[in-house]
Amino acid sequence: MANVESFDLDHTKVQAPYIRLAGVKTTPRGDSISKYDLRLLQPNAGAIDPAAIHTLEHLLAGYLRDHLDDVVDVSPMGCRTGMYMAVVGEPNEQGILRAFEAALRDTAAHDRPIPGVSELECGNYRDHDLDAARQHARDALAGGLKVQQTILLQR
Repeated sequence: MANVESFDLDHTKVQAPYIRLAGVKTTPRGDSISKYDLRLLQPNAGAIDPAAIHTLEHLLAGYLRDHLDDVVDVSPMGCRTGMYMAVVGEPNEQGILRAFEAALRDTAAHDRPIPGVSELECGNYRDHDLDAARQHARDALAGGLKVQQTILLQR
């Protein structure tokens, strides 16, 4: 089986909330795609409820694109402690941090219907929790977002 970058991360040594460059891939045409770990909760200390992380996915997918060019994808982590974001190029980590902070502020203040929530637009449109998503955004902002360096497991 291929190696998975996140399985080499020492999850006991990182300190959430943070952003972390998880890797850069070069396409056959020479383009760079950067993947970021946008961690809201401390690994193995809690998990975001499925309805809340689904709402965070919908809101951050839009708000991150409002503050950052060339976003390819924003997806929830299976462990439900944050999101992954893929972007074209190799943006400055401080720029990613500022964009994530701005998107979290937008999420915390979101007072309209959740975008993309209908049977036509979403595969599980009934499973959302806007209040919990806003609270997770507020909590991450209050926790002091930072750039986290990758700390590899010592095997």
